[in-house]
Amino acid sequence: MRTYLYAENGFVEKSEWSPNCWINVEVPTEEDIHFLTSDLKVPESFLTDIEDIDERPRIELEDGWMLTILRIPLRSDENGIPFITIPLGIITKGDIFVTVCHFNTEVLPDLIRYSQRKNIQVSNSINMTLRLLYSSSVWFLKYLKQLNNQMRMAELELERSIRNEDLHRLMKIEKSMVFFNTSIRGNEVMLSKFRSIIHQAKEVDLDLLEDVQIELKQAYITANIYSDILAGTMDAFASIISNNVNIIMKRMTSISIILMVPTLIASFYGMNVFTGLEGNTHAFIAIIIVSVLFSASAFYVFRKIKWF
Repeated sequence: MRTYLYAENGFVEKSEWSPNCWINVEVPTEEDIHFLTSDLKVPESFLTDIEDIDERPRIELEDGWMLTILRIPLRSDENGIPFITIPLGIITKGDIFVTVCHFNTEVLPDLIRYSQRKNIQVSNSINMTLRLLYSSSVWFLKYLKQLNNQMRMAELELERSIRNEDLHRLMKIEKSMVFFNTSIRGNEVMLSKFRSIIHQAKEVDLDLLEDVQIELKQAYITANIYSDILAGTMDAFASIISNNVNIIMKRMTSISIILMVPTLIASFYGMNVFTGLEGNTHAFIAIIIVSVLFSASAFYVFRKIKWF
């Protein structure tokens, strides 16, 4: 689906395309692809690159066209992973500005609503690219906060009872953190290359450029902090699980030894040989008492060495 958006006190959608408008294509159909390649003459190789979900952030030039690929966050329940990152392609040439994304995201609609609330005016494709990069950084931070909340909830559940489901949940959160780390870092590298193009352009919003750099840096630092915390948490729970296994094994060993003592005594006196107690009417009670005393002594020893 494609929409034509014009910067008129914020982005306003209209039914037809004209130069100097933002053509936003989300989940492109064959008709959208035909419009881009036939009517606008967009290189097909650009569209193929954007379709690759693992495409890295970069800038590419071809016949006067410029392709800028960003990584943006996406809420996802695929395989239980809460968030992933996807490529957003920005294609520009002269008065043509196109964004292509093969997923429906919260980033682009939010940018449109925000521009309408703040009556934002965008003067050129450079500033528009910076706006998209700034918006993606803001959403990275929003999703990182949600990941942190999910991480705390999983930790609380694990403190009550260590279950495999909660450990798997932390592992999937860790995957999202890895996606965010690599994507934000890739966007930072792409921005550093993009700055050489910015210095050659006119009417660049330098305040916006500074805001983008700050947000990207903050997102990268936040992602690293949460990743380190999560890695430490996973290591701590791994140690706890290993320690619990050791405690259980010690208790089971102690119980086995305690139960072995009366069994051993009963085995000796249950042999079909002369024991000297055959004529004693209190032999059975005496053997029971001795067995209990030996078992109690073993229990006391194990309590002393804190195996119970």
